[in-house]
Amino acid sequence: MECVDVTSATPDPEAAHAISARRATGPGTMPIMRSSLFNHAERQVEPGSFQLQNERMLKVDLTGSGGFFFAKQGSMVAYQGDVDFAYEGAGGIGKLFKKAFTGEGMSLMKVSGSGDVFLAQDADEIFVLHLENESVTVNGGNVLAFESGLKWDINRVEGASMLSGGLFNTTFTGTGALAVTAFGTPVVLNVDVPTYVDMQSAVLWSTSLQSSIKKTAKLGAMIGRGSGEAYQLALSGQGIVVVQASEGHPPPQAAG
Repeated sequence: MECVDVTSATPDPEAAHAISARRATGPGTMPIMRSSLFNHAERQVEPGSFQLQNERMLKVDLTGSGGFFFAKQGSMVAYQGDVDFAYEGAGGIGKLFKKAFTGEGMSLMKVSGSGDVFLAQDADEIFVLHLENESVTVNGGNVLAFESGLKWDINRVEGASMLSGGLFNTTFTGTGALAVTAFGTPVVLNVDVPTYVDMQSAVLWSTSLQSSIKKTAKLGAMIGRGSGEAYQLALSGQGIVVVQASEGHPPPQAAG
């Protein structure tokens, strides 16, 4: 996992010219439209690839992607071409059972056809990882999309009890692209000393790392989202962990 290539968006000054309105000639024509909005014009991508349209939107060209990929249900914001979206559930009976038992899991849709698909999630920042016959462990809530060649499964953090909560994560293995989101610009930490991360702030980490749960109990302490008692993800070994600059999106407010 240490050599995984991570792609992020970079400004494309040439993009504005790709979509700028052309000046018409002759009587009665409308003047050309000008706006800094056109700096965010659609970017061309390689067939079959996961490419960032900008730091908060992913574009997938289905042409060379094997005809389909998987994405978080509800993440599509636009598409062009003949594209089909099918609910994929938890990915099989075994994974469905794990999802129900652990609370971890992803509601996926299978995206197939021909054309371009644009994905986003609550305007979170998006990063594309290119795995080369390797594995990475990801918080299920941070998964946006992945290529069909990657295998995935739900795994329990070693040493965790059911009382700890949120201690199950998703492991991806193989070769292919994986898009993840972060709510707040993340930091990548090298785990060369014991490292402790809030469970809601951990986006992903090297599967090769040893993981366990550290319980912190201190009267009146405010650690993470809880008070008095909290749990952190403890990592050791050699690898990386990606930590977002938040504890995730606030839970939705109940209607009253």
